[in-house]
Amino acid sequence: MAKPSLHFHIRLADPQAHRLRLQCRIAEPQADGQVLRLASWTRGSYLVRDFARHITWLRAESHGQPVCWQRLDKRSIRLAPCDGPLVVEYEIHAFDPSVRKAYLDDSRGFINGTSVFWRVEGHDGAVGVTIEPPPLEDWCAATTLTPVDTDKRGFGDFRADDWEDLVDHPLSFGPLRRVRFAADGIDHELAFTGLLPPALDEARLREDLTRVCETQRALFGNEPALARYQFQTAVTADSYGGLEHRSSCALVCARDALPLQGETERKAAYREFLGLCSHEYFHLWNVKRITPEAFAASDLGAEAYTRDLWAYEGVTSYYDDYMLLRAGCLSVQEYLDLVARTMTRVGRTPGRQLHSLAESSFEAWTKFYQPDENLPNATVSYYAKGALAALLLDLRLRRDGDTSLDAVMRRLWQDHGATGTPAPEGALERAARALSGIPELGTDLHGWLRGTGELPLPEMLAAFGIRCEHDVDDQHPERQARVGLRLRPESAVLAGVVENSPAQRAGLGGGDELVALGSARVTAHNISARLLRLRPGEPVTAHYFRDHQLREALLAPETPLADAFRLRLDDDADSAARARRAAWLGEAAA
Repeated sequence: MAKPSLHFHIRLADPQAHRLRLQCRIAEPQADGQVLRLASWTRGSYLVRDFARHITWLRAESHGQPVCWQRLDKRSIRLAPCDGPLVVEYEIHAFDPSVRKAYLDDSRGFINGTSVFWRVEGHDGAVGVTIEPPPLEDWCAATTLTPVDTDKRGFGDFRADDWEDLVDHPLSFGPLRRVRFAADGIDHELAFTGLLPPALDEARLREDLTRVCETQRALFGNEPALARYQFQTAVTADSYGGLEHRSSCALVCARDALPLQGETERKAAYREFLGLCSHEYFHLWNVKRITPEAFAASDLGAEAYTRDLWAYEGVTSYYDDYMLLRAGCLSVQEYLDLVARTMTRVGRTPGRQLHSLAESSFEAWTKFYQPDENLPNATVSYYAKGALAALLLDLRLRRDGDTSLDAVMRRLWQDHGATGTPAPEGALERAARALSGIPELGTDLHGWLRGTGELPLPEMLAAFGIRCEHDVDDQHPERQARVGLRLRPESAVLAGVVENSPAQRAGLGGGDELVALGSARVTAHNISARLLRLRPGEPVTAHYFRDHQLREALLAPETPLADAFRLRLDDDADSAARARRAAWLGEAAA
């Protein structure tokens, strides 16, 4: 096999100082000066992150002689003409613990390729990668890059088809713990870094994730063929998040979320971790292969806009928990409880009355990924409301169209995923209308996606024998009296206030630090108890700090809202509703 003319060398230079050292070798640089560009965002995370800002130094040479370079813009450089080979060395400060950039310390390392690998202008062929073994003898490497010549720890030489392929295979390093299993005949593994609980229940992880992966692959006709799949998982004290890739995903999870030997039930935190795995795995189809045209055309230098983000993230958010149900990892009532929780969360977002799903999708770059204290009042999540819109569409197709959202996703796979053809705007809507034969579906979809009215979910659920009830949330800190405060976790500092609430009318806002309600002191530890003492119709003075100045405001507590949804199987549902319910939720719901 010919050696690629573009090659990257990675050295975990100084874990204590969080330094990655990279070398980019270009065998035949462009004659008029080689241009290198670093991505500004990463696929699957819709925010310009300006990865180039993490480069601490860069130097270039050819045949042992320095090569001058200049910046073209915040992410691009041009190197002076040279005969080649051109060698560019640079250092990355790697201390972002998320799944979007690079991280290195003395316990683990991680690289998301878009944050460290230059795109070499004029080069569109194969790329070689060498990961130099670190002196830390217990460290191993995990990646789904194609190995060429690697040692038993996983370090050595790899190959990618091109730059896009290179950056779609994250790299994890550290004292790895691997949990391997086969799903649909394909090798899968969880590659854990970080401190794991000593009594980790590997058997349960294997059993549950085998079910989830096989259920999803069955939905898409056991395609595509994969050499392997990897869940690269960094275990921390309290983190949560994930990012999809073509044959792997990068996850961060809380230590307490993992299953332990001896636990007879799936605890809520573990179900949430399974949901995260399910979400990122479903992206193997929806986003990574069924890809919107706007994303496919982007070189990751600037924002790529689409009004269909709800169809990629929202639909995936519907399927993540739904696949857990179908895989037998959730009971019917556990699944309905999760749907009800999403309905409650969206219902408590005043921004849903101002911002449509299409607008929320389009403005993700400036709103969802750059939240401020007023975000819930100004927009709605295309994840959460998008999941509810997907549920509504699925039920409508099942009730009136003799089809389902499953069939729509398979059509999108056949037309776009399997063929590698990017999906145009509105592809899911068109496929749903074509498969359903429901004349008014286009009008309904337009209202659900581009309007700001309430989604008619309770009425639709009733047609499936699901009773929808409203009640005061018995876990909410304002269950005795409503004032409309949004609190930061374990803090008396306000994250914001609810639109048209007593707190907003009193002038309180995000960043204010509550110190007293009435004559009682408020702290991070007692604020929930203090809120429970409030009563509707009994005004109370709130003392707070803003800009280090003590202020006061008069709060007029109101009757708490019955805004918590509860979903239950309707034992009195007719036979048609029961049949629809069983087809959707399984025979256990019949």
